[in-house]
Amino acid sequence: MSGLEKALFNLKFTAKQLNRQAAKAGKDETAEKNKLKKAIQQNHGDIAKIYAQNAIRKQNEKLNLLRLASRIDAVSSRVQTAVTMRQVTGSMANVVRGMDSAMKAMDLEKISNVMDKFETQFEDLDVATGYYENATSQATAVGTPQDDVDKLMSQVADEAGVELQTEMRNAEAPVKVTAGPSEVEEEGLGERLRALRN
Repeated sequence: MSGLEKALFNLKFTAKQLNRQAAKAGKDETAEKNKLKKAIQQNHGDIAKIYAQNAIRKQNEKLNLLRLASRIDAVSSRVQTAVTMRQVTGSMANVVRGMDSAMKAMDLEKISNVMDKFETQFEDLDVATGYYENATSQATAVGTPQDDVDKLMSQVADEAGVELQTEMRNAEAPVKVTAGPSEVEEEGLGERLRALRN
């Protein structure tokens, strides 16, 4: 395994670890929200505030981990493209050598076979390059929501059916976070790339 392939493996492994940590932070956030709801129902304001702070911290941790995993995945795509380009370049060099020997023998059938192989590899290169451009253009970071402790406590209190103090009622609804790029296009390109490799 070459240095680039090792780097690619390490990047993919790191991105997978970050996604697992983000999922764990999401579970922790849900657990803190459940504790918050219970504390609000039992009318423990100070404890509820602590749980709300913990839930927001876990939510921010999850978003930061997902953002970092997205960036590492973008770098991984670039390294994957470099590995593919190197393989295609090596294959093209073999084709050129084959063409040299074919030209010496002037065997038209052999020349035709070599040219067909060259065209196939050139199309593979186009697909790999297209996948790389698509992956890097869609690697976007998720925006961080601006929810504060009072808004989260109000939201959980509404879900639990419990009234908070009047100053807590003025909190606005939470800001919605938009989803990342469409995975349908990425999957289609990924399947096309795998088919070409096989």
